[in-house]
Amino acid sequence: MGRRKKIVQECERLMDNPEHIRNIAIAAHVDHGKTTLSDNLLAGAGMISEDTAGEQLAMDTKEDEQERGITIDAANVSMTHEYEDTNHLINLIDTPGHVDFGGDVTRAMRAVDGALVVVDAVEGAMPQTETVLRQALREGVKPTLFINKVDRLISELQEGPQEMQERLLSVIADVNELIRGMAENMDDIPEDWTVSVEDGTVGFGSALYKWGVSMPSMQRTGMDFADIMELEQNDKRQELHERTPLSDVVLDMVCEHFPNPVDAQPRRVPRIWRGDPESDLADTMRLVDEDGEVVFMVTDISMDPHAGEIATGRVFSGTLEKGQELYVSGTAGKNRIQSVGLFMGSEREEVDRVPAGNIASVTGLRDAIAGSTVSSVEMTPFESIEHISEPVITKSVEAQNMDDLPKLIETLQQVAKEDPTIQIEINEDTGEHLISGQGELHLEVITQRIRDNQGIPVITGEPIVVFREQPQEASREVEGQSPNRHNKFYITVEPMDQEIVDAIQLGEVSMDMPELERREALQDAGMDKDTSQNVEDIHRTNILIDDTKGIQHLNETMELVLEGLQEALDDGPLAAEPVQGSLFRLHDAKLHEDTIHRGPAQVIPAVRDAVHRALIDGEVRLLEPIQDVRIDVPSEHMGAASGEIQGRRGRVDDMYQEGDLMVVEGIAPVEEMIGFSSDIRSATEGRASWNTENAGFRVLVDNLQREKIMEIRERKGMKLELPQSIDYF
Repeated sequence: MGRRKKIVQECERLMDNPEHIRNIAIAAHVDHGKTTLSDNLLAGAGMISEDTAGEQLAMDTKEDEQERGITIDAANVSMTHEYEDTNHLINLIDTPGHVDFGGDVTRAMRAVDGALVVVDAVEGAMPQTETVLRQALREGVKPTLFINKVDRLISELQEGPQEMQERLLSVIADVNELIRGMAENMDDIPEDWTVSVEDGTVGFGSALYKWGVSMPSMQRTGMDFADIMELEQNDKRQELHERTPLSDVVLDMVCEHFPNPVDAQPRRVPRIWRGDPESDLADTMRLVDEDGEVVFMVTDISMDPHAGEIATGRVFSGTLEKGQELYVSGTAGKNRIQSVGLFMGSEREEVDRVPAGNIASVTGLRDAIAGSTVSSVEMTPFESIEHISEPVITKSVEAQNMDDLPKLIETLQQVAKEDPTIQIEINEDTGEHLISGQGELHLEVITQRIRDNQGIPVITGEPIVVFREQPQEASREVEGQSPNRHNKFYITVEPMDQEIVDAIQLGEVSMDMPELERREALQDAGMDKDTSQNVEDIHRTNILIDDTKGIQHLNETMELVLEGLQEALDDGPLAAEPVQGSLFRLHDAKLHEDTIHRGPAQVIPAVRDAVHRALIDGEVRLLEPIQDVRIDVPSEHMGAASGEIQGRRGRVDDMYQEGDLMVVEGIAPVEEMIGFSSDIRSATEGRASWNTENAGFRVLVDNLQREKIMEIRERKGMKLELPQSIDYF
């Protein structure tokens, strides 16, 4: 019997005992060593050869991941580990570190109860470390810390015991500061979630050389930092690995400090599910009851050339079995499960059943997308998975041969299903399709996969940056009139407080919530009581308030009013870019008595007209997306590095020394950052490392407004003169 088969049988045996299950994700900044660490854990569990661990990158299963040397898709694996004479089942997800693939991290956090955060000992906590910690804590996932690449402190930076200890303690302090700041508003966390060496929630080591230590492991093996430094300096890394293998240290930490599903689900379910807490369904989820109704949350969709579409996710209650017919939230009818399995890295092993508390992969759920709730009874779905950043860059994709068009459309729809952070706009008339994503690399990977995996030759356009429109001041009351002149709407607009916009973006406020809860959330974010009681609609990050009193027929016309509003907000008045962060008030309306004279053809244009007039009166401006930029560079190239930011309409906010490198921090517009990677390499002779993170939108300077608006209008084929009333640039 093969080794893999044995492991699968052992996993099946352990599945029924949720106390001995740990669902974990490995998360970190790009290049801090997550996938190398995963290799060590797989080798420790006997799934890959010890000799190739660290170089094999077994969890980077796609060719482009191996070529680029980065993780692009979250990968799942189930393994077993014996801790204190008891075998444990560990379901692990290796997540990407690059900011463009942050959506995968957010979705993985929904499936797990613990996050092993990996930090590079030399670089310390970086912007993406902060982001992955925030994603974990927002989902109620407990963190522990592994400080990787400690060998570099000893061999490259030649640090003594004192310096090394100070550096490691400062990394731990930085991470704890982040955890404290994020966890202070979380009332449902029973204990302190900060990490500490004494508790054993911090590990140190080198994933590349396969050794690791923690306080409990030092007590067990009798090794201390002096022994480690001596062995590392004398190149006795193999002996170091044999005496204190990394996989034992990390997997022991996972078994001891991460909650099992029985501990985690009672706390996590109320956080991610707004159904009736007194219902039987809530009980079976809290108790991780394998005999209850099936509740399965899909966190990932992937394509397998043989099995078709595979949905992976967490089983919160009940048991998944082949042949079950289940409801998928938001779709009609039922889907029939064709097979149930576990992921072993790139291989998927079919099993008979997967009970509650586990991570399963299923085929046959054709209607599911990442984020769907799948269940045996109709139920309130889980909260949608909110992604922190939104698409900021767009490319057009066309099929080279018209014959490939149907296949391309099908592939693009599949892409949108697999990755909800990608937005696809299909224009059937022009044959041009727009893909919007988190950054240049995100779109490059998607288009490369369409070419290589689907064999469709495509032509891609230049990257286009997504702008937004927003009013800068409160408008006067404006009138919108229907084409037949019988219906009139009176509307004002004002810019909305950033706290309220943030609350909408983080999913803390939505129209799906019970009204009372929504009202409280808006008031917490700073909206006054009267306004919060009249919220009629939330579209993107815009709110409509109904301030009318007793207008006849308005109730039955409201659906059309909302349609007109949404249409107007998707295409702003300046350059048909989406409007954001605006608070609209409907003050009054005059409606025709007769239904036939207040149909869609009358109401929608009238509302659209009123919304655009109000925005223009509120001095609507274009907003451009910006990115935080951090460059690490030797001091002799610091001037060139800061020049690269400033030459791109950017701003340098801080420069400081860290170790032997200078760090330059600033912000720059996304549009100007296209092609940055090749320019910064040539400016610093290839010695700079950098990363960028999306930082929202800011108002484009006035002297560029008109030029940029005309450029976008021309690209979209709109007429090139602005309405007369726009005279404030």
